[in-house]
Amino acid sequence: MATASLLPAPRLWTPKRLLATKSALGWDHGRAIATRAADLGVEVVELPSDRLALAFPDDPRQAYAQAKQTLALTVAPPSKRKLQPIAPSADWRVDLAEGCPAHCSYCYLAGSLKGPPITRVYANLPEILDELPRHLGQGQVTSRSRTRAHEGTTYEASCYTDPLALEHLTGGLAALIGYMGAWGADAHLRFTTKFAAVEPLLALPHSGRTRMRASINPPEFARFEGGTSPVAQRLDALQRMALAGYPVGLTVAPIIAADGWQDVYGRLIADAATALNDVPGLDLTVELITHRFTPGSKAVLDSWYPGSSLEMDPGARATKRTKFGSLKHVYDADTMRELRAFFESRIAARLPSARTLYWT
Repeated sequence: MATASLLPAPRLWTPKRLLATKSALGWDHGRAIATRAADLGVEVVELPSDRLALAFPDDPRQAYAQAKQTLALTVAPPSKRKLQPIAPSADWRVDLAEGCPAHCSYCYLAGSLKGPPITRVYANLPEILDELPRHLGQGQVTSRSRTRAHEGTTYEASCYTDPLALEHLTGGLAALIGYMGAWGADAHLRFTTKFAAVEPLLALPHSGRTRMRASINPPEFARFEGGTSPVAQRLDALQRMALAGYPVGLTVAPIIAADGWQDVYGRLIADAATALNDVPGLDLTVELITHRFTPGSKAVLDSWYPGSSLEMDPGARATKRTKFGSLKHVYDADTMRELRAFFESRIAARLPSARTLYWT
């Protein structure tokens, strides 16, 4: 049973304007999103066509600021609805939106999304849901894993967005959770979040088929995660979801090997243990992701956050080539071994029931 939180209510993101394309307003889900936004005082601009009018200043910082205050309501085309494998998290990624309202100076979307970082939400939710059954039993990532086959076909909802950050505007995550709960298939939904407004999800008929993971970092690194919920609120939200019967997880990401990292991450794991270890029947996973960046993402992030103190020095990193041939800068082998040994031993000691899914 879920309990009331003793922490302040999470702050909800409110964009300054919503740009609604003509086709998006032809969907019930799209009209509901526009109504929610208007009820929150957001300026709703109904566009005469499906072309987004994105006139931003030439200055990268000003363009970034205006884009981050803009929500676009669009229709996901077939190319966006086509499910793609998303290793090592899940068999398939399912996108309810693209973009995120947070201001993380390590943002992994910086090198993969084109143009100003507006957030797009999709109105054609029924068409998105229709894709899920077509991929049931077809996964090659987790459903074929010896240690994770019991999850069935897995669907990841937070590859290109943070769905909980937008839930008060869209209701899409609740719809997806309800769909998975009623479907009854050998399948699970997964999403990870840096936000804490879980109240609308607690009483949903989820049937244990959705795993919420809280993406956490020590409070000492909060300066790198602007616009997100405090870590204490995220852990509180995770506890409440676990008490409501959801499988849950911790995504420690990105792990930052800055001075004193052992102490701050040690406290973080202890805080997680305090929040979760007394939950009856706890089903807990852990995902460990070290900080890395590409030349392209570094260039974008440097333009967005020119004063950031986050270390992104290619000369201080090892270089790794991805399966697609691109380069990324990662910690050197000795640092990676030290980090991994620390996290594996500390998690085993403080969160003994947790299953670590992967380290990267």
